[in-house]
Amino acid sequence: MATKALKVGIIQFDVRLGDVEGNCRRASTHIAHLAGKGVDLAVLPEMWSTGFAGDRLGKLAETTPEVLDQLGGLSKQMGLVIIGSLPEKTKEGIFNTAHVVDQDGSVRGYYRKVHLFSPTQEDRFFLPGRKAVVIDTALGAIGLMICYDLRFPELCRSLVLKGAKMVAVMAQWPAVRIAHWDVLLRARAIENQVFVLGANRCGSDGALAYGGHSRIFSPSGEALTKAGKQPARLTAAIHLGDLETIRKQIPCLKERVPSVYG
Repeated sequence: MATKALKVGIIQFDVRLGDVEGNCRRASTHIAHLAGKGVDLAVLPEMWSTGFAGDRLGKLAETTPEVLDQLGGLSKQMGLVIIGSLPEKTKEGIFNTAHVVDQDGSVRGYYRKVHLFSPTQEDRFFLPGRKAVVIDTALGAIGLMICYDLRFPELCRSLVLKGAKMVAVMAQWPAVRIAHWDVLLRARAIENQVFVLGANRCGSDGALAYGGHSRIFSPSGEALTKAGKQPARLTAAIHLGDLETIRKQIPCLKERVPSVYG
């Protein structure tokens, strides 16, 4: 695990529906800027290459292997970990999948979104994932969550119990409920004493506006950096050693009583 201070980054941009080439071009530009600032980790929003393109998702998902190849090239060239959610096409159907591309350009692992947001019919277009996932990377253990997952504290807690030192949350969270996003990101950081990196999109799809407000929270709930509603690149320096310090000061993870909660 990395012991030095890490520089982590978030990319917040307007995902153009179905425009894989344009979204990849914008993402690559942002990644290059972050790499130039010495960032070790870059987190992209949910479904950042295609958006929620409905009945077109099956065809658009066929571009994901090529998109991952592009990310692998960038990651290896620039020496940073890249995380983002993409549509994954399988024989069973389509998953909303977060991929982790490590510093050597390899896809180190992936997480399929467990909680599908039924009010917008995500369950019509996607299959749900079935397990919580923590990925061991060159920077340490990173837990993964996608958008609606944030409303389920059990998932984030399970990631921390599996050893996650950071939790990356990718989202297309709407502006109308952006206050919930702000509070829930902070709560997940405080209650689990973990770094939380929340990458939300901005812009709009038709009448639906997205809230931005990407954030990086410390294990004590301090906002280390935050964005507004416009496209942004965020960076923050974090030290994983802070986890041990705060967990000694307030040992709530050690003092859980699981037998009472069941």
